[in-house]
Amino acid sequence: MTAASRLVVAITGASGFAYGHRLLELLRPTGIEVHLIVSRAAQLTMACETTLHLSDVTALAAQVHKNEDIGACIASGSCRTLGMVVAPCSMKTLAEIAHGTGGTLVARAADVMLKERRRLVLLARETPLTLTHIRNMLAVTEMGAIVAPPVPAFYARPQNLDEMVDHTLGRVLDLFDIDVGAVRRWTGPASGRSFDEAKAGNNDS
Repeated sequence: MTAASRLVVAITGASGFAYGHRLLELLRPTGIEVHLIVSRAAQLTMACETTLHLSDVTALAAQVHKNEDIGACIASGSCRTLGMVVAPCSMKTLAEIAHGTGGTLVARAADVMLKERRRLVLLARETPLTLTHIRNMLAVTEMGAIVAPPVPAFYARPQNLDEMVDHTLGRVLDLFDIDVGAVRRWTGPASGRSFDEAKAGNNDS
């Protein structure tokens, strides 16, 4: 298995379980080998926000690891991967990554990405932000991670929550050069026209 065909996905306890679940659905047809970690707090969030069962989520991954299993393959830099996405990323997880505690598999796997100079994308989910949150975001950014809060792109004119989630995740996967067709890409001001109309009129003078 090459690095380009393996990706680590972690779902932690912040609100927004749908981001992690939908990310797995989008990756499923790509053939990428997904290594999944679902934290205990994420499972609580799943129960509050969705009607999913854990088995519905884990069935979408090639390998599932317990967050307590710090001896898992993805805890080692010798396990070649394209990188890691934490979706959503709780402030607790962000703090663990920022301070390199390595006390959970999520934190350890993220630390591996940083030390091996691989792509690490954190969908940090909290508002308002405290100074501690902002400092932790600065710290991980300085270490090479990408902080990508799931902020909706209204220029894409999403018609529902699903489209908002898909656009955000499509942009996240763009960071790994993975195009799943979920992004309505900006083509310039269109005088109020839809994206499809704007695309059709690109050749207009």
